[in-house]
Amino acid sequence: MSGHGTDGTTSKPSFRFYGRTVPMPRSRLARIVVGGVLVFLGLFFGFLPVLGYWMVPLGLLVLSYDIAAIRRLRRRLVVWWERRRKTSTPRSN
Repeated sequence: MSGHGTDGTTSKPSFRFYGRTVPMPRSRLARIVVGGVLVFLGLFFGFLPVLGYWMVPLGLLVLSYDIAAIRRLRRRLVVWWERRRKTSTPRSN
């Protein structure tokens, strides 16, 4: 996640997802609303193929920019995932 430029100025909030930079609204309230709506719609329409459960992690990612508890959970998940990747041995065929 980024929010500060290299020269110390504040830039537009964004996050990197699979190598792509995704911009987020500058307003904290707008980010919380967008994240909450994504989580709600993901849970409500989870059974549908297009509007499904993929929206929940995306909403949590947006919410983690402003809500410390969600940010800590996201960071723990990232650390766990990286440790798991490093300890798993590559399979040879």
